[in-house]
Amino acid sequence: MTQPLQIYNTLSRKKETFVPIHEGHVGMYVCGPTVYGDAHLGHARPAITFDLLFRYLRHIGYKVRYVRNITDVGHLEHDADEGEDKIAKKARLEQLEPMEVAQYYTNRFNAAMAELNVLPPSIEPHATGHIIEQEQLVKQIIDNGFAYESNGSIYFDVEKYNKAYGYGVLSGRNLDDVRDASRELDGVGEKRHQVDFALWKKAQPEHIMRWPSPWSDGFPGWHCECTAMGRKYLGAEFDIHGGGMDLVFPHHECEIAQAVAAQGKPMVKYWMHNNMITINGKKMGKSYNNFITLSQFFDGSHEKLDQPYSPMTIRFFILQAHYRSTVDFSNEALQASQRGLERLMDAAAQLERIEAAAKGEMGTDVADELAAKCYEAMNDDLNSPIVISHLFDACRTINRLADKQATITAEGLDALKRVFHTFAFDILGLRQEQSGNAGREEAFGAAIDLLLDLRAKAKAAKDWATSDQIRDRLAALGFEVKDTKEGATWKLNK
Repeated sequence: MTQPLQIYNTLSRKKETFVPIHEGHVGMYVCGPTVYGDAHLGHARPAITFDLLFRYLRHIGYKVRYVRNITDVGHLEHDADEGEDKIAKKARLEQLEPMEVAQYYTNRFNAAMAELNVLPPSIEPHATGHIIEQEQLVKQIIDNGFAYESNGSIYFDVEKYNKAYGYGVLSGRNLDDVRDASRELDGVGEKRHQVDFALWKKAQPEHIMRWPSPWSDGFPGWHCECTAMGRKYLGAEFDIHGGGMDLVFPHHECEIAQAVAAQGKPMVKYWMHNNMITINGKKMGKSYNNFITLSQFFDGSHEKLDQPYSPMTIRFFILQAHYRSTVDFSNEALQASQRGLERLMDAAAQLERIEAAAKGEMGTDVADELAAKCYEAMNDDLNSPIVISHLFDACRTINRLADKQATITAEGLDALKRVFHTFAFDILGLRQEQSGNAGREEAFGAAIDLLLDLRAKAKAAKDWATSDQIRDRLAALGFEVKDTKEGATWKLNK
C-alpha cells in the first residue's frame, strides 16, 4: 500500500492518519436504528458506510470489534426530552406490547441489511438489555457533580460541565448558540437550564416501559445507551464512533459530555459521520414523512419510484458518492447506478471466461497497477467513488481481453481476477444478483457456449441461415455476440 489509512475526524475537522489505541485491534461503535418503523434509504447509508469501513479494516489486517446498537427505549419524539417514547407510541397506536414492536422492526431491519450485503456487527446490544449499565453511568455523573435530580428525573447540568470542560467540542456550537436554539418545552420546568438534557426520566403512570432506579421508576435518556454500551464492550477509550451527520448534535455531543463527566476523559479517538440522503434537497427521514423504505425500493411499490431497484443497485448508488457528501435521490440517478453495476458485474463474469495465453501481452503489472490505485483511494478516507472509477477502467481492459483484442498470461489473469474480486466483492461488498445458485449460473454459461459452438460449425459448413438464426435469436434474448479472429464472444446486455 502506498500510504497509511487516513480518515476524516469530525472532532478535529481534518483527515488524520489512523493509529489504533491498541496495535492490531480496532474498537468501533456505530449508532444503529430506533426500531419503530421499517428501515429506509437514510438508514441504509450509515449501515453501508460503516460496513465498508469494517470490511476494509479487516482486509488490511486489523482484528475489529464492531458494535452497532438497537435503540428500543428512551428515544422520545423530540430530541429535547419532549413527547412520547417513539416505540411506546407505535405500540399504543397498534395495540401491541412495545417489545413486540421493537422485535418486529429489529427483524425487518436485519433482513434488509442482509439484502444489502451488510455484514452483521460483532455485537448488537439493545438499550433495554443494558438498563443497569445506564443507571451506573448516571450515578457516576451525579457523584462527580454534573447531574441533579428533579421530581424523580435526572438531568445533566450542561452549564456546570461547560465551565469545567467546555461543551460543544464536536459540533462547534458554543453554549450561547445552544441556549438560543432552545425552546420552552413540556418538562423544561423541571430543569435548571433549558439546555440541560435528561439522563433518566420518571415514567408517567400510563408509561409501560419502566424500570426501577434509585430515583424513580422510569427509563434512561436517549443519549445514555451509546455511552454505557460503548464503554461496556469497547472499554473506557476506543477508536471509532460513527453515525449519521444528523447525530453530531445533540446526540454525539451529549455522549462526549456524559463520558467526560463520568470518567474525566474522552472515550472516543476518531468521530466519523456520513452525510445525508436527500429528496428534493431535504433530508430523507421519518420525521419529515418523505422517506421511501428499503422494501419499497426492492419491490417498486412507492409512488415516487419508476421501477423496482435491487439491493445491490441501492448499495452501488450509495457507494458511488463519497460518504461525507450528500446524495440526492432520483430515479435517473438510481437507473444510472443500475447500469454501472451491470457493467461491473458483466466484467466480473467475463473474467471467468477469458483464456490465458502462453505469451500474453499483459502480465501481473495490470493487476498490480489496479491494486495500487484502489488502495490509494481507500486509504484516502474511504474514497469509494474513486475505487469504482478504477474498476471501470479495468472493465475496458477485461472487455478487450474477452473480445480477444489483447492477451494476458495465466499469472496476470489470476492476479487480475484476485484484485477485481477483492475490491468489487470483498471490500465494496457488491455481489452478483442474477441467481444465488452458482451451479445454475455455470450451466447457463455452458449452454450459451454450446449454442455458439453449433453456430461456429454451421458457419464452417457455410450454413449461413442457421448461423444467422442463432445469432439473431440470442440477440433477441439480450445476448450480444461478437465474431473475432479467435472465435465468437458473448455477453448479456441486461
